[in-house]
Amino acid sequence: MMDGGSGHSRDGETPLVKPLTKLKLQGFNNLTKTLSFNIYDICYAKTARQRRDYIEYIDEVYNAERLTQILTDVSNIIGATILNVARQDYDPQGASVTMLISEEPMTSEALSRNLEGPGPLPDAVVGHLDKSHVTVHTYPESHPENGISTFRADIDVSTCGRISPLKALNYLIHSFESDIVIMDYRVRGFTRDVKGKKHFIDHRISSIQDFISKDTQHRYQMIDVNVYQENIFHTKMTLKDFDLDNYLFGMGAEDLSPREEKLIRQRLQREMAEIFYGENLK
Repeated sequence: MMDGGSGHSRDGETPLVKPLTKLKLQGFNNLTKTLSFNIYDICYAKTARQRRDYIEYIDEVYNAERLTQILTDVSNIIGATILNVARQDYDPQGASVTMLISEEPMTSEALSRNLEGPGPLPDAVVGHLDKSHVTVHTYPESHPENGISTFRADIDVSTCGRISPLKALNYLIHSFESDIVIMDYRVRGFTRDVKGKKHFIDHRISSIQDFISKDTQHRYQMIDVNVYQENIFHTKMTLKDFDLDNYLFGMGAEDLSPREEKLIRQRLQREMAEIFYGENLK
């Protein structure tokens, strides 16, 4: 395991993916690189009306238009070209976006077919990058008894070839209200050089933390579980500072009695700990 602060970024900049000694490949680079996130926003909403308002707030902030912009920015960051966008907001809540993307610039013929239309699924964003894809799924929910409300966004950026999803890492962390971030990065398959030798990874990495900006490292506690021989890298992040006012929806800490404040603080911190460690606490 590796705790926070072990990354190698400088002055808040994200280090570039460092390639191994330049490989002369036989044909296309067939390595698949996948970066997956679970991003959580947690709050306390006391009344049923406040819980409904929280769900409506999340639905408005992360609607199809906003999610489309996030995916557009991710495509620009990793160096892809958008071929087609289809998006749809749903009543009473939910959104869907499908985005077709390519590594190469679009031809004039492709531009003429780049029309918008409704997407197929609520609460989802999907983008295809040649044989690769970008997806976002949103899961807002609230508990009717203890007042805890959570918003989860599942994000996958999977690329094939020379494009690296790690370039979009810091942008995605900052694009959502991230109290807890759980990330997985995996390189799958192999590519061959001209001599027929298989290569199971084409860049240097010891941890996802290597690619996290310094300002983010300072804000989060981080732990790693990495399986180097399988090219699997796992990092969990949770905010270090806990300001109760940042977790109250529709009220402030000054509206609470000392007893209520203590109880709500305990509920929120328990919720965050259970999500971070992936188990129910006794």
